Amino acid sequence: MNKLDETIHRVTQRIIENSKSGRTAYLELIKREADRRPDHKDIACSNLAHAFAGAQEDQEAMKNRRGPNIGVVTAYNDMLSAHAPYYRYPERLKIHAREVGATAQVAGGTPAMCDGVTQGEDGMELSLFSRDTIAMATGVALSHQMYDAVACLGICDKIVPGLMIGALRCGHLPAVFVPSGPMPSGISNAQKQETRQKYAAGEIGRDALLESELGSYHSPGTCTFYGTANSNQMMMEMMGLHVPGAAFVQPGTKLRQALDRAAVHRLAALAGTQERTLAQVVDEKAIVNAVVGLLATGGSTNHAIHIPAMARAAGIRIDWSDMAEISRVVPLVARVYPNGSGDVNQFHAAGGMAFVISELLDAGLAHGDILTVWDEGFSAYASEPVLDDDALDWSAVGESRDDDMLRPVSDPFQPDGGMRLVTGNLGRACFKSSAVERERWTIEAPARVFEDQAEVLAAFKAGELNRDVVVVVRFQGPRANGMPELHALTPSLAVLQNRGHRVALVTDGRMSGASGKVPAAIHLTPEAKGGGPLARVRDGDVIKVCAETGELNVHADLDAREPAPDRDVEWGVGRELFRMMQAHADGAERGASAMLAQAGL
Repeated sequence: MNKLDETIHRVTQRIIENSKSGRTAYLELIKREADRRPDHKDIACSNLAHAFAGAQEDQEAMKNRRGPNIGVVTAYNDMLSAHAPYYRYPERLKIHAREVGATAQVAGGTPAMCDGVTQGEDGMELSLFSRDTIAMATGVALSHQMYDAVACLGICDKIVPGLMIGALRCGHLPAVFVPSGPMPSGISNAQKQETRQKYAAGEIGRDALLESELGSYHSPGTCTFYGTANSNQMMMEMMGLHVPGAAFVQPGTKLRQALDRAAVHRLAALAGTQERTLAQVVDEKAIVNAVVGLLATGGSTNHAIHIPAMARAAGIRIDWSDMAEISRVVPLVARVYPNGSGDVNQFHAAGGMAFVISELLDAGLAHGDILTVWDEGFSAYASEPVLDDDALDWSAVGESRDDDMLRPVSDPFQPDGGMRLVTGNLGRACFKSSAVERERWTIEAPARVFEDQAEVLAAFKAGELNRDVVVVVRFQGPRANGMPELHALTPSLAVLQNRGHRVALVTDGRMSGASGKVPAAIHLTPEAKGGGPLARVRDGDVIKVCAETGELNVHADLDAREPAPDRDVEWGVGRELFRMMQAHADGAERGASAMLAQAGL
């Protein structure tokens, strides 16, 4: 492991300095919680009886405190393919716990919505706020204070950040995140993308599109493209919160089961030691490692929102300027769809996270001295798990097994991490350059302004966008409508781009790792609602988006204009239940969270 890169060191020290008061307050809270955590002998017998009544086989062990009790917080449901494998996990984890004299209980369940199912539908307006709902559900689960350690079962988009935020508020306990792994690969991503674009162009019908989609999303396990869900798993590895190498091992395999067993055994060993609690593991260096991994692998830009939110829950402050500065020195060493042709299974087969971490450590681009849940520290994550006569072991990866998928730091796909900050008189936004051809990093064209993605699709079908254009989609921020993802736009904008037009998207809404190859300034803050600059843009205004210079400007005197009126709020699909979150949400760069804002975090 080489000396830490100077930029990584400088940004980390800045984050530590900016976080001093918040981090100190957080650690003092966690120490107080650890000190005042009730001992069973001080808890009323009636309370204990309630907690033990459903334990049946483990009741005697729990009554006599024969070993630690592990609280399982699960995001299981069988509508969400990534979480369907968790169906049998509670009973398996209990067996694994008994093997080492421990017990395990399902402390609680959390919601787990699928952005793939709600994409482009009204329910997507609940998606971002589901993260805070999950955090609160995790807090409720752990509020019983009957647990010595926590196993977090979750994978997908808002679910892992929500579990993290909630668990961090009980950070005096050790915690391990337990993934279930990706589904086997289906049809090629190139074929899927081609079919989507043909459908958007009207060349094929709905039946052909549905068959293609079913060929891609076909069985239990995480979707295999490198979106927010799989970026979550990468980050848990980079922060040392998995059993090493657990991220991308498929469900139902012997290796997957061995890793799950190791997670429970590890939690039992950590319980009560106060050596590797969640609060200790998730520090400023771990957060920086998560950012580094995100940039090195071309992960989801949704984490430009989630990382600041997770960090806040641990008393840490990080912003897009920090992330953009790190991006300038972290090279892109992985190309996983949609940034490349191969999926996460091919990424894992090529060396996966073990190769990435080994390269980053050798180049001094990641903190090797972070505290992890594993004894050997972060260096253990530079090896991949294997089974040797059914015994779990780890081995070094060596060189990349597929240069189209993974490359060394010395010969990267591109010299930077591909997540850039663009700023100007429209505000601050993220631009994911890793998926965009360099000649499209600068777009300057007249704006066409919309307030709903359905309006964009209607204009596309009517042939109104067949020109150079910057498509503006506003009133899509957290306080306007919950900041839904706008993936329904990607195929149509890609068609315009393929026709030779210079096209870009500017929006205060969200996109993620599946944002595709169209240049986009996304997560724009301040948002349009409440009179943000984007609310003053008009059709025909010339907008310049430039990832090279970090520019996001409109050639217009915005101060001389009145903002467009805020849109009426929508009802239905439960959206009205989230009005409190909309009303109090803070900006995207802070994590777009009413919960954290109102808690003073």
